[in-house]
Amino acid sequence: MAKKDNLSPDAALAVGTSHSGFIVERVEAVREIGGQAYVMRHEATGARLMWLSNDDANKSFSIAFKTPPADDTGVFHILEHSVLCGSDDYPVKEPFVNLLKTSMQTFLNALTFPDKTMYPVASTNTADLENLMGVYLDAVLHPAIYNRPRIFEQEGWHLEVEGEGAEARLSYNGVVFNEMKGALSDPDDVLYQSLSSALFPDTAYGFESGGNPRAIPGLTYEKFLETHARHYDLANSYTVLYGGVDIERELAFIDARFTEACRRDAGAPNPLALQAPVAPERRVIRMATAESNAEVGVSYVIGTAADRARVLAVDVLLDALTGSNESPLKRAVMDAGLADDFEATLIDGVLQPQAMFTLKGVRPGRAGEFRALLEGECRRLAEDGIPREKLEAALAQAEFNLREGDWGGYPDGVALSMTAMSSWLYDDERPLDYVHYEEALAEVKGMLDGGFERLLRELVCESRHSAEVELVPVEDGDAADEQAELEDKRAQMSDADLAAVAAEVAALRAEQEAPDSPEALAKLPQLHVADIEDPTPEPDAPMVEAPLPCIAHELDTHGIAYVYHYFDLRRCTAGELPYIGLLSDLLGKLDTRDHSASDLDTLIETNLGGLDFFVETYAPNDDLAAAVPTFVVGASALSDKVERLADIPREVWGSTDFSDLDDIRDILTQRKVALEQYFVSSGHAAGILRANTYFSAAAKASGLMGGVDFYLFLRELLANWDERKDALSAKLAELCERVFTADEITVSFIGAAADRDRYWAAAGDLGLPKAGKKAAHVLDVHASGTRNEGFSIPSNVSYVTRATAPSAADAGTVGCWHVATRAITYDYLWNEVRVKGGAYGTGFRRGSAGEHSFWSFRDPAIDATLKRYDGCAAWLVGWDGSEDELAGYIVSTVAAHDAPAKPRALARRQDIARFNQKKPGWRDKVRAEELAVTTDDIRALAAALADKEPATGVCVFGGDDALAASSLDLDVTPLC
Repeated sequence: MAKKDNLSPDAALAVGTSHSGFIVERVEAVREIGGQAYVMRHEATGARLMWLSNDDANKSFSIAFKTPPADDTGVFHILEHSVLCGSDDYPVKEPFVNLLKTSMQTFLNALTFPDKTMYPVASTNTADLENLMGVYLDAVLHPAIYNRPRIFEQEGWHLEVEGEGAEARLSYNGVVFNEMKGALSDPDDVLYQSLSSALFPDTAYGFESGGNPRAIPGLTYEKFLETHARHYDLANSYTVLYGGVDIERELAFIDARFTEACRRDAGAPNPLALQAPVAPERRVIRMATAESNAEVGVSYVIGTAADRARVLAVDVLLDALTGSNESPLKRAVMDAGLADDFEATLIDGVLQPQAMFTLKGVRPGRAGEFRALLEGECRRLAEDGIPREKLEAALAQAEFNLREGDWGGYPDGVALSMTAMSSWLYDDERPLDYVHYEEALAEVKGMLDGGFERLLRELVCESRHSAEVELVPVEDGDAADEQAELEDKRAQMSDADLAAVAAEVAALRAEQEAPDSPEALAKLPQLHVADIEDPTPEPDAPMVEAPLPCIAHELDTHGIAYVYHYFDLRRCTAGELPYIGLLSDLLGKLDTRDHSASDLDTLIETNLGGLDFFVETYAPNDDLAAAVPTFVVGASALSDKVERLADIPREVWGSTDFSDLDDIRDILTQRKVALEQYFVSSGHAAGILRANTYFSAAAKASGLMGGVDFYLFLRELLANWDERKDALSAKLAELCERVFTADEITVSFIGAAADRDRYWAAAGDLGLPKAGKKAAHVLDVHASGTRNEGFSIPSNVSYVTRATAPSAADAGTVGCWHVATRAITYDYLWNEVRVKGGAYGTGFRRGSAGEHSFWSFRDPAIDATLKRYDGCAAWLVGWDGSEDELAGYIVSTVAAHDAPAKPRALARRQDIARFNQKKPGWRDKVRAEELAVTTDDIRALAAALADKEPATGVCVFGGDDALAASSLDLDVTPLC
């Protein structure tokens, strides 16, 4: 069949034509995606729809609603969760979870933004995409919230009572309530929202769209329903289709659901107005957090979203001024000694974007100096000129990022749907301003001769719309206020009132625990194992002849080349691994023999898409006692600059100067601050790594280079800086000589063969010497052994991990465990830990060596969660999944296995498999195991979970009060 020409418009979709109730209003070429945009309007409802047409097989659908908040109750966030808890056509408790269990989705989620709520899905399978579309459309248009009020209690908030009589105590619970308690434990989030409140006192952006836990209990069920009725109206909606869809088929599919949508006529949605310029007095807010989290923020409104080029120019400007420690504005602020770190952030995707400047780890008594310093330096740069080479480098980096189109974990269609909303939400005539970038990029390039200085002057020095907020750490904050509020409520309640609270909680639990009826489950769309298509064969990645060992990934990278250099670290001792972690933080940020740190930063941004130094550890043959820590140097560049992939990394690893100890201290202090914030925001990930160190030598090595062990080493180093700094400089230089040699390096090149040849012609042996005796392996690293640990962080929620060593009773295959993991996570744990326990997230993983772990995310409990983990084995042995349910788990597991990967991600996956010594065809073997799983196979895995012989450890990240209240005898270490 001939390939469709997406670069030419489809004559059948000409402006003015009608297709299943949709009128085409606009057709526009979008060369940035290699296709066309067709903008339409649904005649009967006024719904907007756009198809971004190209030949991408990973197709997507998104429906969004304009949802600007009018208060801090988080009603739109709670609605985002709640509409996915059943609907008219799909009257089950958790259709969203059923889709996670059973579909071939490559993306499935819902997202609350400051002014909109989006429901995007993606799949490579047309029938599956339509299943997802059908469930999502019924969810947003006909949700069960109108006849099941306890959905609001579960996802939003409810009261609970513990104890009896005079000992009775009240507490709040709810998924969004607990999620936001975790989110607002992050000083960055609190500062941002406080700045937005100051900048936008009269509009939606002054409110916390996710919800402030102090305000969430003020939301009533009646207001919740009324808000849905006004905003989830098709006239207030924006639908985006993407990829190689059959457009006539999908328009007919959507039209049928739009036409039957309930018209509630509940009134107009909340307005989204422009805020007139304001310049409020400096504000001081107080937050219960560590003293090191003192911050000051100053924000300036850029203009409006309608000025696409101006927003892009500010992004380039902020990178040129603050993108590294050597950027001119950041260098001036850091040299003033006010704080540990300084950064600038573009806040876009809103009607009035802003540039936010943040000082972190503010020194006592210095916060008041920040704004004058900031604006004085900006005035100087505007008058004297911003270094042209910095602007050119930032422009080159911006252009690379736009052309690469790497959206992280988001499929292209989902990311582009979000991007389109950056202008379409505010102007029906501008659906593509941010999908396009070529014209804006050309305009910004024309600003090099004075344009950026004018922009800086307008943005900062002449701003009429700005605000400043200082965040001051204190011991007691919202948690104390919440407790006082609950005690006041309790004092006003009779025994009958308390009994009513307990009765309502019991009714909620009964509803949560009641199984969906077979009739309701039968209404869900169901794919079967027969619907699974044969996978696309993975391309070979052979070793090829080159001056150094080289893996060749000849993939279509659209004119971009990637190279990874893997250096074996077994020539280092376990005690040296933390220094390796420091090395990965410092390389690329210090002077080299040929360039100052500032000039090096410019050189990298001008010529490379990225230059990254990081560490990872492999465990060959899934051996828990094995550890191969590896230093990785990764770089990317456009094809015409491929030679720079050789000489720039070589200069950095071969000639970095470690004598500037002040710069080194600044960089390491910034790393310490980043780790402390990581523990608060992602304690589940930190907990999983830490728990794995109990059994795995590879995890232990990783922890020494980047986990809790590394953090404790770094904290102690900085606390004793004067005594240790000189030895540190010598140690880092010596490690570079020992690590960066030709003895045990593997180079992985991703891109065209011609580019690879040009790379090697420039690289030669990369200037790497032979190490000789220094290449001998001396590493001796072992798992740390099981323990029960608590790590104290400034947070109102906890992250609870429990890990267990391999069991002799475990006879399951890797593929069988993959299928069972989805059942455990999306059935047992979802219902027990998330729905009933109130945690925002939870999961299970079984490592390929047989170790397994449970984890929770933003969890209000510790002991209750651990007890729920204990119940998993009994649940699994009695699991009575139907034939269709098992088929769904198999389908979703295999689909995840087969999910498309971008070239760089595919190549990295193959490299890691090679270093872990996976046998050829191992992925095919695992896939076959997944397809062959039976119900009895899954039940049999319960023996491994029930086995009491293997060692088990617990790792909890949480606040002091929560750790102290746990009945476990936790060995507690304060982190921050």
